[in-house]
Amino acid sequence: MTRLTEFTSYADAQKHYSKEGLWELFDGNRERFNIAHECIDRHVGDDRVALRIAHSDGTDEVVTFDEISRRSSQIAHFLTDKGIGKGERVAVMIEPSLAFYCALFGVIKAGAVAVPMFSLFGPDGIRLRVGDCEPAVFFTNDEKAPEAIEGGAKNVIVVDQAFLDGLVDLPTTFDWDTTGRDLAVLQYTSGTTRALPAAVQHNHQSIVTLMVAALYATGIRPGDRFFCPSSPAWGHGLWHGTLAPLAMGVTTGTFSGKFDPVRLLKALQDFKVTNLTAAATHYRMMRNSGEAENFTYCFDKLSFTGEPIDSETATYVEHVFGTKVRSMYGTTEIGVIIANYPGAEDLEVRDGAMGKAVLGVEVEVQRADGSPAAPGETGELMVKKRGEWFPTKDLGRVDEDGYFYHGGRADDVIISAGWTIGAIEVEDAILSHPAVSECGVVGAPDPVRGLVVKAFIILKGQETEGLTEDIQNHVRARLARHEYPRQIAFVTELPKTPAGKVNRKILRDQEAAKFEAAE
Repeated sequence: MTRLTEFTSYADAQKHYSKEGLWELFDGNRERFNIAHECIDRHVGDDRVALRIAHSDGTDEVVTFDEISRRSSQIAHFLTDKGIGKGERVAVMIEPSLAFYCALFGVIKAGAVAVPMFSLFGPDGIRLRVGDCEPAVFFTNDEKAPEAIEGGAKNVIVVDQAFLDGLVDLPTTFDWDTTGRDLAVLQYTSGTTRALPAAVQHNHQSIVTLMVAALYATGIRPGDRFFCPSSPAWGHGLWHGTLAPLAMGVTTGTFSGKFDPVRLLKALQDFKVTNLTAAATHYRMMRNSGEAENFTYCFDKLSFTGEPIDSETATYVEHVFGTKVRSMYGTTEIGVIIANYPGAEDLEVRDGAMGKAVLGVEVEVQRADGSPAAPGETGELMVKKRGEWFPTKDLGRVDEDGYFYHGGRADDVIISAGWTIGAIEVEDAILSHPAVSECGVVGAPDPVRGLVVKAFIILKGQETEGLTEDIQNHVRARLARHEYPRQIAFVTELPKTPAGKVNRKILRDQEAAKFEAAE
């Protein structure tokens, strides 16, 4: 039977997709299934490359399926010898490296639950997560070990080359014993609505559902040279950037250390990457580096996620990288639900559109009363799960051809003097100004209008006389006249979420606090 990976067109995806077809991409079944086997062990032999890691210091690290398989098995034995059994949490707080991947897959092989943690967390961030998931073991590196201990972690173990070499006498294979329904990964989101964002539980067979996104949102196919610079501590970097390609036996790549867009550009050239998935912020930073045109590329497929990409960056990426960058939309909690099907030449990529609903998913734009919105009408994006509509907490609209458009987070909408204004649209207009590098737009309290549009802007160069009015006029010319930023603050940095998105909530809270203090 022909596998789903052999079809690339949108028409064939519609014709041949089935849940059974997803399962046929794997060895296991619902009663016996393990992510580490599916991603690593079944692909061993001939020293096939699993990962290429671009380190910020300029070095490259190449890791084979064989080495991860052997060393992750030894870590699995190490854990079971310590009495760490099925269902127990094990934190993994290590930068992408041989140590990280061996620890991650070793935990999963052992039947324990891997808890990836962002390597930039300090003691307070660690304490929140440790207190929530109570890991039996905390794997980290030498630099972060003191902070992990300060954050309340127990059984802190430094996983470095010496640790890995110290397991040399343990067996290099492991007889795993998990079902598809067993918990495999506990993943904290990068959301900002709580001090501790929700932890999402993923079982082993979650990777089967993930293949919908791999096939139709990032367009992964055997033979791709894949790359994702997002941290594997977050959903995009772990599931879409690591597990999905490895499950197909596809070599993937990532970035390790302090992010540098020029270092990334060099890696994309040197690794001859054909398929890149990244955050919108990554593309914007590559554009703003001024160096993107100094490298050569081999791209066939590009995708982005995290937030809408501004039109100027999208146009630039297509010009420099040679192909359109296609959107994928979803969250850690609900998965990918809308995509532009990279590699499908028969699907038009419409400017500004997130794409169409992925196969097997029902998406609808709804009014406040739950009724379907008309084509072009803004409402809340809803996805049907287990027969009920589930809110995404994002606004959007759909056109008559089934293309969805993002309208921003529901709490990012600005209502000023009765007008409803989308922060995303204003940001897009501001970012098209040649002097602007980055920006964040929120509603600032105003005694007359309720809220007014305020923009926080990072410039490419120095502030010049009349620039505020020039930017305001630029936005007026692109949007409705009432949507321009009545207030502009030039700043040197913007608050960001751990995933790199502008943290508008912090900006809103700052403006609300200033308004209250002034009353």
